[in-house]
Amino acid sequence: MLDHGAAPPVVDTTTPKTSVLGALVRRKPVERLVDEGGQGEGGSLRRSLSMWQLTMISIGATLGTGIFVVLGGAVPKAGPAVTIAFVIAGLTALFSALSYAELAGSIPVAGSSYSYAYATMGELVAWVCGWCLVLEYGVSVAAVAVGWGEYLNELLDGTIGVTIPDVLSSAPGEGGVINLPGLIVVLLAMVFLLGGARESAVVNTIMVVVKIAALALFCAIGFMGFKSGNYKDFMPLGMTGVGAASASLFFSYIGFDAASTAGEEAKNPKRDLPRAIMLSLLIVTALYVLVAAVAVGAWNWKEFEGSEATLAAIMNDVTGQTFWGTMLAAGAVISIASVVLTVLYGQTRILFAMSRDGLVPKVFGKVSGKTGTPRVNTVIVSLFCAVLASVVPLYKLVDATSIGTLFAFGLVNIAVIVLRRTRPDMPRTFKVVLGPVFPILGLGFCVYNMFGLDAVTWVVFGCWMAAGLVFYFLYGMRRSRLATAPALAEAPAEK
Repeated sequence: MLDHGAAPPVVDTTTPKTSVLGALVRRKPVERLVDEGGQGEGGSLRRSLSMWQLTMISIGATLGTGIFVVLGGAVPKAGPAVTIAFVIAGLTALFSALSYAELAGSIPVAGSSYSYAYATMGELVAWVCGWCLVLEYGVSVAAVAVGWGEYLNELLDGTIGVTIPDVLSSAPGEGGVINLPGLIVVLLAMVFLLGGARESAVVNTIMVVVKIAALALFCAIGFMGFKSGNYKDFMPLGMTGVGAASASLFFSYIGFDAASTAGEEAKNPKRDLPRAIMLSLLIVTALYVLVAAVAVGAWNWKEFEGSEATLAAIMNDVTGQTFWGTMLAAGAVISIASVVLTVLYGQTRILFAMSRDGLVPKVFGKVSGKTGTPRVNTVIVSLFCAVLASVVPLYKLVDATSIGTLFAFGLVNIAVIVLRRTRPDMPRTFKVVLGPVFPILGLGFCVYNMFGLDAVTWVVFGCWMAAGLVFYFLYGMRRSRLATAPALAEAPAEK
């Protein structure tokens, strides 16, 4: 029997604390993201990076395997029109870079697009974005490491006349048992990163100067063998081939966002991060298009099929001697190693941010008081990438990296539009022009390139995302700091 005189029961209306839907859409306030910058378990990251060093990190993470190795696989798809494919991939990166620059200046934190999504679209979308970044950074480290091994063999052959046998330099399925060079270069990068962010940045800057010099040398020598007839059949496979090449070549541009992962170690992140992102992308795009144009001019596009260490081979062919190709291989060995270093750095900082939010185990957020780096995080990630580099073929890794990157970039473009609407008065040191037009174009280019990838890549991506969602619902959703301390969350409906 009901007691009509009793007080009505108290109803808990704070659904984000208890409901699944509330958990999925809870947001982390921008101010809290910024205030927590640098804080980790047992210590804090150190602000030591200048705008020049941030730019070098971005170039270091971008300029490498994409032009030294992947070019050989892209030309057979597009023919001489590979230059257009580079431009399309570059435009995709440019529109997304504009969005990255605005968000990096407003939310200068280590989590990159994961943190931007957390502040704008809620925890589930942030997790999906972070999981894509794990795919992007972790797998691309392995892919770049595999490409490094190809140029190391070229260098060894040109200097001492020996090469590492296939059984020790190729992945299973490609005639080998283990890719030992790929394993070694990741472990070397780990050693540098354990020394500290500033020390790693100095080493990276030296490597970047070397790689730009190596590409300038290639253009100078490759132009000597330029034949205009190689451009006669400009687009032999039509726009379908150009689209397929563009989707694959997008892998070449994924590093520019590495600067945004250094948001908690930059001296003046709100000013320097947007500048570093835009400057690095402009430099890299110009170099890519120039090198591709010279390469296709020096070689008929059909000769690229199955080629390894492509640029060194072109230089040997043009000069009729191996000296210059060996010089380029030496530059490539150094420059590709810088990609491994900087991308591995970015991966550790993203996991650091996710750990601080409780979405991945705390071990990834522990900071060494001596070096100011997440040392255990660095070791775990490095060992994982090293194993991946030693057993998985290069082109399988490239496409998997591209689709994860494109998905994350698409979310960044959406985040700009959402944050403009929800926080219109928030200070912005850089602002994308034409309101939502450029972010929408950036999103459209990302979708276009994603659909240029093959069905197998989509299946792999689907399996990866399914595994990520299982981990989130079993672990992250319950251990999230916004779940254990709901007062820290921002109400989804807030404008």
